[in-house]
Amino acid sequence: MNAAVFQNTMGRSKNPFTSIETGPRLIFWELTEGCNLKCIHCRATAQPERSPDELTTEKAFQVIDQIADFAKPILILTGGEPLYRPDFFEIAHYANDRGITLAMASNGTLITEEIARKIKDSGIKRVAISFDGPDSSIHDQFRGLEGSFEQALSGARHVKNQGLELQFNTTITTHNVDHIEKMIELSKRMNVDALHLFMLVPVGCGVQIAESNMLSAERYEEVLEWFYDRSREVDFEIRATCAPHFYRIMRQKAKERGERVTVQTHGMAAVTKGCLAGTGVCFISHKGNVQPCGYLPLKAGNVMEQSLETIWKESELFQKLRNPELLDGKCGVCEFVNVCSGCRARAFHDKGSFLAEEPYCVYKPKAKFS
Repeated sequence: MNAAVFQNTMGRSKNPFTSIETGPRLIFWELTEGCNLKCIHCRATAQPERSPDELTTEKAFQVIDQIADFAKPILILTGGEPLYRPDFFEIAHYANDRGITLAMASNGTLITEEIARKIKDSGIKRVAISFDGPDSSIHDQFRGLEGSFEQALSGARHVKNQGLELQFNTTITTHNVDHIEKMIELSKRMNVDALHLFMLVPVGCGVQIAESNMLSAERYEEVLEWFYDRSREVDFEIRATCAPHFYRIMRQKAKERGERVTVQTHGMAAVTKGCLAGTGVCFISHKGNVQPCGYLPLKAGNVMEQSLETIWKESELFQKLRNPELLDGKCGVCEFVNVCSGCRARAFHDKGSFLAEEPYCVYKPKAKFS
């Protein structure tokens, strides 16, 4: 895998992480809203039954053809719970046969030894399993199913036994913020390849708990600074997600230490910039709607009506997201705009505009630009 070194310079030059012609670096594909859990922070407002609006197997194949014909992304198969679809492995095999790099995001409870073997055989390289705490008392409460923690751990063991890459995803809220260190310890014990901390975004079920469970901007900053320092001490990939100001903190810390920021820009462990919505990432819903990301509920098009390539290159929504000069408030004048950009989904929830400033950032820009 290639790596690149980015100097600690903050000019508002052309964003190096926008890949309009070559397509998105990551595509998240919500195969279904169906799920066996009732997580109180669920982006997809998952349901116990699958929606009749889901794309059929044949239409799913068409989507894969659209992706393979113009881009070489990492395709993350997600949900809901993607294993809820009986044709999940057909879809994965087809994508693998088209040369697409595959990963999947699961709650882990349905991954038996046999399922893990099928996951590997289908060509999937990495499995991300969600853990909302280091033990059952924290995790099960958030996930809405007693025993889900132990079931997810069992699924994770089956994944590792197949030699697949294993990633843990943890959404940070007030209910588990004091248990992050124990989450890191659990990750070590399970020999994960990566731990990603997700900062809660008020979308789906997350809207209902935003007031009670969102960290304050000041607490976010404290957590991200601690997390950056901690990430330098472990031997597995550790990342803050949906927390674009983490990439500002990376550079601030590096400057304080007289270091350069060295980041990997390719593969599963790529570190690029903060908010990639519509620039390096897009999301396809179970209905075929294309969004900038799974947390920003704005439609750029539908893959059954236009090709993904056309949507990616020509969508007015995506074009606006690729222009940092359009950002409002302090994001619009921040010297870190090209490595952060603020969370467009949180801005949309807070201000009703995806171009508004990030509401959970305490940083005050030092420079203004004409």
